[in-house]
Order: sequence, then C-alpha cells, then structure tokens
Amino acid sequence: MTEPTAGQAPWYADGLRFECTQCGNCCGGAPGYVWVSEHEAREIAAFLDLSTEAFYEQHVRRVGNRYALLEKPNWDCAFLIPDKRGRKVCAIYSVRPIQCRTWPFWPSNVEARQTWKAAGESCPGIDRGKHHALPVIQQAMARNGGLPL
Repeated sequence: MTEPTAGQAPWYADGLRFECTQCGNCCGGAPGYVWVSEHEAREIAAFLDLSTEAFYEQHVRRVGNRYALLEKPNWDCAFLIPDKRGRKVCAIYSVRPIQCRTWPFWPSNVEARQTWKAAGESCPGIDRGKHHALPVIQQAMARNGGLPL
C-alpha cells in the first residue's frame, strides 16, 4: 500500500462516498477468507439461535491460527442467500463480521484512486450515497487491521 509520507494527507482526505446496496458482489466470487473472531462467532451464533460450538461446527473452518466463514463451491459466502426477488443478500447482515462491515474501506481499495475506482466497477455503492469523513475511513481500516488506531 502506498502510505502518505509524514505530514502528507491521503488522496481520500476529503472523505469518500459509499452506501451499501446489499448487492452481494463483495461477498463472493474469487477465493478468499472472511475472518471471524471469537466475539463475532458468539454474536452470529446467538443471532442464528445456535450454541457457539454448533456455529463453529456448521459454519466455520480453521485456517492456520484463525477462523473463517465457510464458502459455497462457487466461493460465495455461505451466508449469501437469495431473497424473495432472487437477489443475493446477507443472511447475517446485522451481525456480519468486522471484515464485512468495513467494506469498502480496506487498504487494498483505498491504496490509490485507481484501486478505489476498480473496486467501484463491481460495487454499485462506491461513490454513491453517504459521505464518510477521513476519520471514519481510518477507523474502519484500523478495525479491519489495515492501520493502527
């Protein structure tokens, strides 16, 4: 990631516009991991009315020292399901992991204007909707492990 030099503001210093359309595009496709912490696992388990142990057995896999949500064979998140109109929606949206909550404010997306625009090619919420100020973006990246708080 191209970090601004000391005293230099990032290219997105004036903030960025984003509003989730719940299109599901960021929830599937190419292989990857949706990391889930113990706290998030307990929250999701409660939402699904499962014990934490049952949630881990049914919906999580171990990857090294971490845990990730399971995917479908097409690499979509297992919680990405069709709604009544056939759109893919998140079945756990209100308790989704931090990684999901902080999209699209990931270091890989805000590295440069070009990476932000590239993310916007598959995400209809980028450059639309609510304005997010620099501190909000930085906090989202820090929560997702991209920047120190």
